[in-house]
Amino acid sequence: MQKQKIVFFGTPDFAVPSLELLITRKETIAAVVTQPDRPVGRGQKLKFSPIKKLARESGLTVLQPEKAGSPNFIEVLKALSPDLAVVVAYGQIFPKALLKIPKNGFINVHSSLLPRYRGAAPINRAIINGDTETGVTIMQLDEGMDTGDILLQEKIKIDSCENAASLHDRLAMSGAILLGRSLDLLKQNRWRPVAQNHEEATYATMLKKEDGRIDWHLPADILYNRIRGMTPWPGCFTHLDKKLFKIHSAEKTDTKHEALPGQVLSVSDNGIAVAAGKGALLLKEVQLEGKKRMSASDFIKGHQIGPGTVLKTKQHN
Repeated sequence: MQKQKIVFFGTPDFAVPSLELLITRKETIAAVVTQPDRPVGRGQKLKFSPIKKLARESGLTVLQPEKAGSPNFIEVLKALSPDLAVVVAYGQIFPKALLKIPKNGFINVHSSLLPRYRGAAPINRAIINGDTETGVTIMQLDEGMDTGDILLQEKIKIDSCENAASLHDRLAMSGAILLGRSLDLLKQNRWRPVAQNHEEATYATMLKKEDGRIDWHLPADILYNRIRGMTPWPGCFTHLDKKLFKIHSAEKTDTKHEALPGQVLSVSDNGIAVAAGKGALLLKEVQLEGKKRMSASDFIKGHQIGPGTVLKTKQHN
């Protein structure tokens, strides 16, 4: 089979290794489709997506429709006459009129072992739920949310110490490798799609900032997984002296205590030990509202915090 004419859809950092792979393989990339530039920061300056940056540096045609399912863009895609569309974290669900344009359809790199964790935040939810493994899936897109047939999957162990940022990077690389394997199979006419078992589907709903609020009544192992799963975003937080107190990293301990949930048990160069509903968290890296992120050992040198201090789930006036 001759080379496929590919249109690539992607937006964030997760999609970069997959586009890099297509470029390295010298695949025929008819266009790269990414979300429109968005204003960010106090100055509201327009920011390119990571995919737009890579595509422009590589001399590729960049398209940025507000809605990929709009009649205008459907005509644009038809004019490109792609053999295949590759989607990696693009951020929109496509209508049937778009999906049927490439003769080999749309395939997607998804960061979970489907049908587990369909939806927006599969990497975060896997860690938050204490899973010990996850993976990547190459699937054919249909009109549903991550409901299409599976082409390839690969499992990946979740390290007990890693957070969503490091797992994100590993899955992005694994997804790119698996994408290459799926393209090889297509060229050999060896695609064998398998339907998902929809009865086993679970959903990874989008995270909100409020999800990062620490409830100290929960067991330490649950809190530990939440901190890992929400780093770097939305981040976990509590309150110290009526100020927001972010927890960037921590360790769980089996320390037995009779302290109030959220009460500081001890402070040392190893960190700040805080009572949970069961066990304790050893805070390793923290950030008080209006201050820089720092190690807990540095924080205790310049702030009044010690045994008996209580970190609050909610701010109290």
